[in-house]
Amino acid sequence: MVAARSLRTSMHAVLGRLSVASLAVLSVAFLATLSTTANAMKIQTVKSPGGIEAWLVEEHAVPMMAMRFAFDGGSSQDPAGKEGVANFVTAMLDEGAGDLKSQDFQERMEDLSMRMNYEEAKDAFYGNFETLTENRDESAKLLKLALTKPRFDDDAVERIRQQLLASLAYAKRDPDKVAQNEWYAVAFAGHPYARPSNGTEETVAKMTGADLEAYRKRVFAKDKLKVVAVGDITPEQFGKLLDEVFGDLPAKADLLPVAKTDPVHGGRQTVVDMDVPQSVAVFGLGAMPRKDPDFMAAFVLNQIIGGGGFASKLMEEVREKRGLAYSVYTYVYPYQHTSIFSGGVATRNDMMGQSLDIIREELQKMANGELSQTDLDNAKSYLIGSYPLRFDTNAKIASQLLGLQMDGFGPEYVDNRNAMVAAVTLDDLKRVAKRLLDTNDLIVTVVGKPALQQAKKG
Repeated sequence: MVAARSLRTSMHAVLGRLSVASLAVLSVAFLATLSTTANAMKIQTVKSPGGIEAWLVEEHAVPMMAMRFAFDGGSSQDPAGKEGVANFVTAMLDEGAGDLKSQDFQERMEDLSMRMNYEEAKDAFYGNFETLTENRDESAKLLKLALTKPRFDDDAVERIRQQLLASLAYAKRDPDKVAQNEWYAVAFAGHPYARPSNGTEETVAKMTGADLEAYRKRVFAKDKLKVVAVGDITPEQFGKLLDEVFGDLPAKADLLPVAKTDPVHGGRQTVVDMDVPQSVAVFGLGAMPRKDPDFMAAFVLNQIIGGGGFASKLMEEVREKRGLAYSVYTYVYPYQHTSIFSGGVATRNDMMGQSLDIIREELQKMANGELSQTDLDNAKSYLIGSYPLRFDTNAKIASQLLGLQMDGFGPEYVDNRNAMVAAVTLDDLKRVAKRLLDTNDLIVTVVGKPALQQAKKG
């Protein structure tokens, strides 16, 4: 406690000279404090006087706080013909609010040494907020303005529009981005997940401040809000901050319905022609939902297939044994309305066909039960041993806990997770591999000039 108190005193001595960039220095100090207590982390549920519920991890050794929050919605709430509006909003919320125009707002953020940024995913709109303790109240007022009274001034909208259009023009020449977008377009044709989250040059060019405000008013609401804070704040102080920042938001969101869906069955192989020396492929198929009893076994299985870096089977077969690609990877990702098992590989145009053949063969072998106890033991050992590293900084803790909230889990998940991994058996692994890895349903999108068989040009 003496060391922690000394650290806190020395931090307060330099707060007045800190810039926004200096928060990174504090984050390192915070890391050192939190990493020693990650396994004993206490997650409190806080309910504000106004009824907003959130999670809190108190850590008072360093005078700062990180807060991460999310609203259900994301890019799946982009209206048809206005694809990219959620992404546009993420870039506009620090471009002026209330009586503060863009430059004034950002100068005020700099004066307070606060961080505020936003990002969208298919199912959620995320916010990140970091503040020094002595500036917390004033920083919270700025955050409230951004969420409740953004200006969306014409000059700021036009400036950000040009940045987004430049990014879209670059993305059209990026084979990785093209492959990802095309995979979702094929896998989820006719569903909001098929649409490009960043929009298109046509939709972004037509976006107006009124479109941005309409999205904000529909999505930013208390009934679809999840919040986690980590750092130097008490439950009572956090409750007041929750009402200060979020209390004036509408009680209920007005979300467009998004149907449950699965990637298209029957398999697809599409090629998008691009004049590049190396092709990029994205492959994938449907997976089980996050709360499916087999999800944890699928998670462990993915570690064996392609989630374990150099220890994974695909890396061994594609790179180590044959030198066909620098990397190959897989992941299991559950969305709110679907779940996917997906991966990617990049290699020379003339090697792409062989690489994909080997990937299919390995997936089929595992579907047929070619998995060993050693495979399972190694995967479980890594997943269990590395779990505390997800909680070694304030930002990581907040992100991990917010993810659990978004998935519908309680704080106890953190304590139970490793036991769930340890409980996966070889029989579980083989059963789930058979259920998951139906290569007849594999959807493959390749960008480049690959040497392939039976490829459908797109």
